[in-house]
Amino acid sequence: MFKTPFITVSACLLAIFSFATAVQAQEPKPGPARSVSVPNVKESKLKNGLTVAVVEKRNIPIVTVQLLVRSGASSEGAEKAGLADMTASMLTKGTKTRTAEQIAQEIEFLGGSIFSGASWNNSSITVSVTSDKLDQAMAIFADVALNPSFPQSELDLLKSQAIDGLTYNLTQPGFISNYVASQYSFREHPVGGTIDSLRARSADQVKQFYEMWVIPQKSILIFSGDVSETGAKELASKYFAGWSYSGPVVSQGSGCAIAKGTDPTELARRILVVDLPDSGQASVSYIKKSCESGRGRDVYYPASVLNSLVGGGYSSRLNQEIRIKRGLSYGAGSSFAWRENKANFGTRTQTKNESAPEVAELVLAEIKRLTEGSIAAAELDPRKSVLTGGFGRNIETTAGLVNAVADLYTFNIPTAELNNYMRKVNAVTDKQIREFAAANLLGGDIIIVGDYAKFKDDLAKRFPATKPTVIPAAELDVPKPGLR
Repeated sequence: MFKTPFITVSACLLAIFSFATAVQAQEPKPGPARSVSVPNVKESKLKNGLTVAVVEKRNIPIVTVQLLVRSGASSEGAEKAGLADMTASMLTKGTKTRTAEQIAQEIEFLGGSIFSGASWNNSSITVSVTSDKLDQAMAIFADVALNPSFPQSELDLLKSQAIDGLTYNLTQPGFISNYVASQYSFREHPVGGTIDSLRARSADQVKQFYEMWVIPQKSILIFSGDVSETGAKELASKYFAGWSYSGPVVSQGSGCAIAKGTDPTELARRILVVDLPDSGQASVSYIKKSCESGRGRDVYYPASVLNSLVGGGYSSRLNQEIRIKRGLSYGAGSSFAWRENKANFGTRTQTKNESAPEVAELVLAEIKRLTEGSIAAAELDPRKSVLTGGFGRNIETTAGLVNAVADLYTFNIPTAELNNYMRKVNAVTDKQIREFAAANLLGGDIIIVGDYAKFKDDLAKRFPATKPTVIPAAELDVPKPGLR
């Protein structure tokens, strides 16, 4: 007498489960693309040469201000690797009237944040705060930017922390791969420095770098958020008009040279193995420097879509081939590091030591595939949407908008280019991608960091024509040309 209700309930549950499964099996269709309009960047100059840029975004009561300096690690020289980043980091560690603790406490009391640092291309100080506290925050911000004291105790602490962090990172295959590539493939030095260069840093060197490179003529003060153009100009004049520099304005180097003997038709030019015995995993990278591109050139857009296609997310080709189809890694990706007149391209993945040569082959196959055949719109259009969607999300925040503007100023690109981004990304064709890949991505380096004994034989079998250069991790000495 109880069977009929039970059967009825079971049938209903089965029907619900079947419906849910059918719904899950259907891939949801993307919604209509949203348009993004970037406010105009309003620019002016103070008499001391400081550029002031204002992007009004009045929908939320937050303002982000960045002092962008168009000098970074490229200005320091290999023998002083890490000096630019250390100088920028020291700016928040004390001024003539405030200690590091006082700076942190005063900004925290305002409900804001402040940080500083340097990259290869630039240095910056950034503060974010609610708009009603902007004047108070600017007083602290300007003090940090213009009156650093570089206290020895804070420098010693920063050096110790940097050396400890680098010492640990040099046990990690992924970090070692990037660290080595800076010298081996890109002919640059590590932005964060080496252990020897960090130990050699002194307060006098930091002060000298600051005085030579952190100057109004090479700087842009960027406001984004709930602030008017007039208000921003008044604050810029109030706190930065007295900043002066009368010495020579030095330009940082921007040369680019391809190694002799490079064959533009070969796929991989060299194989470097950093032997890290007992490493739990191996890092596998393909690295290529391009001297035919730069951030300010139109190839930036085909290159960006190419990167999204090959290694820019879960659905990218590298991740599909290496992780999803074969289960050889938790993830694989790629990226471009842009310079004024070149681009540094690299792929990245980690796998078990034994499968490192197989992964290297798969990466090379994907690089080659970029130069051949057409790319269907069904694959290409979603990868463009990843870029335009990310761009739209980023500029919704004041910090994201400041960073987008700062990127343009870093490379002397007109700020009107912000409103061209989505159109130019969507206009990229598969032909442009093939041409860029063929001209810029072939003839690179394979870098494997791992336990060489576990993949030595398979590497020789898969790459019989290329003898690897093998360097024990314990002997690494970057940025020496021979890495030892």
